[in-house]
Amino acid sequence: MNDTSPSYRDTWNSLSESLDSALLHVAGYTDPARIAAETETNTLSLLRNTIGIRPEDTMLEIGCGVGRIGRVLAPKITKWIGCDVSDNMLRHGATWLAGIPNVQLVRISGHDLQPIPDAHVDAVYCPVVFMHLEEWDRFAYVKEAFRILKPGGRFYCDNANLDSDEGWAVFESSARFDPRARPQHLSRCSTTIELGVFLKRAGFHDVRTGTAGVWALAWGVK
Repeated sequence: MNDTSPSYRDTWNSLSESLDSALLHVAGYTDPARIAAETETNTLSLLRNTIGIRPEDTMLEIGCGVGRIGRVLAPKITKWIGCDVSDNMLRHGATWLAGIPNVQLVRISGHDLQPIPDAHVDAVYCPVVFMHLEEWDRFAYVKEAFRILKPGGRFYCDNANLDSDEGWAVFESSARFDPRARPQHLSRCSTTIELGVFLKRAGFHDVRTGTAGVWALAWGVK
């Protein structure tokens, strides 16, 4: 959403008034050592196996929250840029990432990456974010990722996979809410077909899809 329709920003600001509340809503727990270990084992392993992590990379994360991934990833690359719609998340991120010199936090609108110049980064990734976005906004971010990537740059995204038992359980859990009382951050699902189409329509080539547990994955090259 843009600044005149700020429901994404309002929602995530309300869920992240304290650092513990922010961590609970992005990780499910607050222990820093556990967050670091599981980020390394899960998220960084997915990135290594899809778009890769290279020491010379400038990498940008869409929906960085408090920077839980950046805290682990930044020391392995040249520069890490974390983008988020929530002022509170970015405020906590500045604390969470204090002392790491090669990080930058950027406030975004909720539907684009306009503060970032064209052809500026080597890789863009967006994990565990599309489940909180309308499909039009998912595609908008895929197109924006294409814009800000250098030629040959890589993009990765994922979402809960509707075409899996685990993803169907996520869908059913969300479907149980009364339509008049659905939380704004309620989880939405995708399929590998949807994500792959988004990447191809945005202009990516060498588009690949896969699954990992509950997740549908897609990645490609500019």
